[in-house]
Amino acid sequence: MNRKIEEAIALRESGEYEASIERWKRLIGEEPDNGFLHYQCAWSHDTLGLESEAVPYYENSIQLGLDDKDLQCAFLGLGSTYRTLGEYEKSKSVFEKGIGRFPENKAMPVFYAMTLYNLNKHSQAMELLLTCIGESSQDPTIEPYKKAISFYAGQLDAVWK
Repeated sequence: MNRKIEEAIALRESGEYEASIERWKRLIGEEPDNGFLHYQCAWSHDTLGLESEAVPYYENSIQLGLDDKDLQCAFLGLGSTYRTLGEYEKSKSVFEKGIGRFPENKAMPVFYAMTLYNLNKHSQAMELLLTCIGESSQDPTIEPYKKAISFYAGQLDAVWK
């Protein structure tokens, strides 16, 4: 099975997305309860721009179970895919679950902020982005201002006179 998985990944990495998808589907037929195979199939669909087709594979992968690394990526992939499909409430729910499970993941709140933007929750989106920048940026031009950025993140509408 490992050799077949490596071949399917290699197909995707070489740009042979449709062949990769077919390979993942065959492997899922052999092991339908393998969450990793569903996750990889979703990823290949996403890479080809087939977001609607990716959704059930992402959902199955999360339901069937993944290791923490792949589960984080599956939450991010599903949440982002729902957002691109205009399913903003579903996207919001997925990101909230993912952030709750993996609070140390800094990519998830960034993608969640995009969903919040689409839901016209601009202040909350900006707060998330600024907090993420304040906590994770190592840019030498931002570094001296991280404390101020973090302070203002939750107070964008405050006015001091």
